Amino acid sequence: MPEHIAEPAFTNSLNYWAVLVAALTSFVLGGLWYSPALFGRAWCNEMGRSIDEKSGHPAKVFGAAFAFSLAASYFFAWLLGPAPDLHRAVHMSFVVGGGFVACCFGINYQFAGHSWRMLAIDAGYHFLQFVLFAVVLGLWH
Repeated sequence: MPEHIAEPAFTNSLNYWAVLVAALTSFVLGGLWYSPALFGRAWCNEMGRSIDEKSGHPAKVFGAAFAFSLAASYFFAWLLGPAPDLHRAVHMSFVVGGGFVACCFGINYQFAGHSWRMLAIDAGYHFLQFVLFAVVLGLWH
């Protein structure tokens, strides 16, 4: 590639194993976060449903959830670039998870009439999701 044209940061320089592991940590966090042991009962209560009520076929729900986690992990890794410093990665997780994702949820939740409690549960999960992404991607180059 000519010197005056910068090579995109996402080309073959990402650690795809770290991206996959980051997505898995997010998936595990979600399982714990929305379990009855943590916020599952409160979340279901806010949704007006029973903890035993299913959202659809488990393979479809969990498969889609993992695919979205993997996509989020990949795009966050792309944003950070190859071999990000841990401090910068964590800082960016606060910006993305807290600044972008949580605020976007807040907009939608106000129009949908969801409670602040539900916003705190869902935004809290995604905030920690990006912190986990940052730790994995910031430590594993």
